[in-house]
Amino acid sequence: MTRRGAALELAVLGLLHDAPMHGYELRKQLNVLLGWGRLLSYGTLYPCLKALTKDGFIMADAPTGPVGTTTPEPRSRRNRIVYRLTAEGKERFAQAMEESGPTSWDDESFGVRFAFFGRTDSPTRMRILEGRRTRLEERLENVRQSAVRNRERADSYTLELQRHGLESVEREVKWLTELIDRERSGQSAGQASRTSRNKKVSPKQ
Repeated sequence: MTRRGAALELAVLGLLHDAPMHGYELRKQLNVLLGWGRLLSYGTLYPCLKALTKDGFIMADAPTGPVGTTTPEPRSRRNRIVYRLTAEGKERFAQAMEESGPTSWDDESFGVRFAFFGRTDSPTRMRILEGRRTRLEERLENVRQSAVRNRERADSYTLELQRHGLESVEREVKWLTELIDRERSGQSAGQASRTSRNKKVSPKQ
């Protein structure tokens, strides 16, 4: 399985861990989770759902008619099939969330894993955050060295693109460092966000 396929599988299992969903709602939630740069098509989603069903990690409830009837909906309404996580699927998701090696902090899977950080323990979160930061710092150094070597040959647009890339990675490294510091202090990202908002609200006189 490709890294992108593994990330999609984890995202599906994680979302269905919260509640059963039909294909249409699942796709909407996945598009939010995966980000604007990775719009998910049904042509990608349904093969994943089929594979997970075959492996026994999820089950698909056949569509039904109106409440109180047993008449199936038209076959064209595939998006009304409800997908549920099985006991094996819950175990699979739990095992996947315990992994904290290099594949867990790469570009394809980090965002998905971060979305489900609430299901992991602090040591696992720390290994993934620190691994991600180290990888980005290495990338940052490589980009800087490449920019220096090619500065005289690059035009203004290439230089601007390099600057944008550097700033993007620098911002993520800073963000990761803040998350790591909070994790070490025992403060979750949600708690830190609420604390920050409260500080901006002046007390009533």
